[in-house]
Amino acid sequence: MPPSRSLRLSTALLTGALLLGGPATAPAVASPTVTTAAAVTTAVRVNQVGYLPDGPKRATVVTTATQALSWQLRNASGALVASGSTVPRGADTPSGQSVQVADFSSYRSTGSGYVLSVDGNSSAPFDIRADLYDTLRSDSMAFFHHQRSGIAIDASLVGSAYARPAGHLGVAPNRGDTSVPCQATVCDYTQDVRGGWYDAGDHGKYVVNGGISTWLVVNSFERAKRAGGDAALGDSTLRVPERGNGMPDVLDEARWELDFLMRMQVPEGRPYAGMAFHKVHDAAWTGMPLRPDQDAQPRELHRPSTAATLNLAAAAAQCARVFRPYDSAYADRCLSAARRAWTAAQANPALYASASDSTGGGAYEDTRVTDEFYWAAAELYATTGESAYRDAVTSSSWHTSADAFSPYGFGWADTAALGRLVLATVPNGLPASDLARIRSSVTAAADGYLSRMAAQGYAVPVPADGYFWGSNGEVANDAIVMAVAGELTGDGRYRAGALETMDYLLGRNALGVSYVTGHGERSSQNQHHRFWAHQLDAALPHPPAGSLAGGPDSALQDPVAQEKLTGCAPAACYVDDIGSYSTNEVAINWNAPLAWLAAYAAERTSTGGEPPAAACAVTYAVDNVWDTGFTATVTVRNTDRTAVDGWQLTWAYPGGQRVTSAWNATVTQNGTAVGARDAGWNRAIAPGATATFGVQGTHTGSNPSPTAFTLNGKACA
Repeated sequence: MPPSRSLRLSTALLTGALLLGGPATAPAVASPTVTTAAAVTTAVRVNQVGYLPDGPKRATVVTTATQALSWQLRNASGALVASGSTVPRGADTPSGQSVQVADFSSYRSTGSGYVLSVDGNSSAPFDIRADLYDTLRSDSMAFFHHQRSGIAIDASLVGSAYARPAGHLGVAPNRGDTSVPCQATVCDYTQDVRGGWYDAGDHGKYVVNGGISTWLVVNSFERAKRAGGDAALGDSTLRVPERGNGMPDVLDEARWELDFLMRMQVPEGRPYAGMAFHKVHDAAWTGMPLRPDQDAQPRELHRPSTAATLNLAAAAAQCARVFRPYDSAYADRCLSAARRAWTAAQANPALYASASDSTGGGAYEDTRVTDEFYWAAAELYATTGESAYRDAVTSSSWHTSADAFSPYGFGWADTAALGRLVLATVPNGLPASDLARIRSSVTAAADGYLSRMAAQGYAVPVPADGYFWGSNGEVANDAIVMAVAGELTGDGRYRAGALETMDYLLGRNALGVSYVTGHGERSSQNQHHRFWAHQLDAALPHPPAGSLAGGPDSALQDPVAQEKLTGCAPAACYVDDIGSYSTNEVAINWNAPLAWLAAYAAERTSTGGEPPAAACAVTYAVDNVWDTGFTATVTVRNTDRTAVDGWQLTWAYPGGQRVTSAWNATVTQNGTAVGARDAGWNRAIAPGATATFGVQGTHTGSNPSPTAFTLNGKACA
């Protein structure tokens, strides 16, 4: 993947986009206290938030010394608690620095205010504790609520500094998103496309970026559920207005964007029915600062694209699977939208967004969409088990390509890896050889990231030329691949690698700055945003805690970066200035992997990354078999410590068997995928208790038993 494919917007677009001195009419609010990103920082670079007791603990020391140096770890009272020697690494190409590494991973005691000292230099203070990432898990997800369009952001949830009226609902001077016309020649009707998340620091909403961002948010919950950690992402765990409704809050947040994505689908009876409009945003670029409800620009829908349509298909198909235990009607709605989008994309496989369509919003052009077809097919197959989607998966060149996981990770324009991650983790009916190869591709990619980290002084999984627009999102995406590899193998090396990428984002980097607002002694605070614009107007707030800056961009694609960063080493091409949109903007597709990673890192574990024990066990016993038929008894045991109240068991038949009847459960089948729901009277399974049901079916030639089962989305033993 050439780095330019991951640039969020083009240079030409953004040269004229930054209009400092635009309307400054936001209301006066109290500015919160924030930490600052100092221009000069200590030579001892650590994760400024801290380290997990059972995780890796490494620091990078900037020094010209060639011999090993002594390091000392002291607690908050100044007492020496550990000591050792650094390992010289010499020249570190991405940072342009000479460095050594101090490793104090063997120290596992907990506390706050630790300081690491090397050669007369002391680090920023940090903590060592098991609940280290609980706050970041919440803050990084809260970013999406702050970015919501079409709803008032209430002070009771976010504080008075960040409260604001609903944006783009048609209250003057705002034109609103409830009845948006198309650009000239695109369509002759209007569409209700309210809601969703503002993409970044501007007020645009893009299906191609919304799709992958929603997928990551929902996938974080699906992964946590497999690991038994979904309670931490459940109902009433986030500051969202839907808390207390019985739906996990992470899914509530994702639903706000999913509703918008489905509103962007072209209605039946219209040209390109089933396709998704590529984007909606202002007709012209707006100035800064500008609160969304004060945006007076006309809004426009932009021509449907194949890429946007497949993003909708993938995200909606995933919704149909993950939301089903909580809202089956909504799951059905998502699946219907996904099917229509897939069919429309097949009928229009090369409808590309124009690179020149960059007035008032980013182009998000992508002229290679075979990877989006693969991703969408994988999601539809994982959800339905239907042969048509399986065939689309297996016939795709991406199914066996060595480039699905590129050296630069995945992103909005490179989505084949998402298909691999789905197929590697969601039970499906692919042949065992296919599954083994897919899972091996995940671990091989993770091994590549680990090798790159081991070769660099700051342990970053991206290559030296990988510091492009949104490089911090790339780092977090790579960490996700490592985390999934750990889930698949139980190998603690992958968990350690994923956690160490968090160290980079939170201060162990070439600049010694935490790129996440409000987390760390010296954190970003002037990220590019039209409302969180304290640098331009002291009455406006800094970005809320948990917002991830785009990070170093060696191409220097804005005037501020060109003025202040000329000659920078790739990993140091960052400036905490609201004008540097190419290094310091925020975006949903960067915060989404941060939220995924924070939820992963916050899970309590003392097993070095091994997956937790399954919370259910299934016995599938064939009772009788004849020439073309069979009967079988399925027994589900609850091995968890809490009761199951309502259950759905899913599996796939490896021999293409078809269920013809069932007892003690309601059984449905799509392709090879089978789902069995409780019969009502047996919905509760106490800890240690079982539920049993039977099926009768047909087979042709062979009757192999299924080998993988999931109960309410969690894999069973």
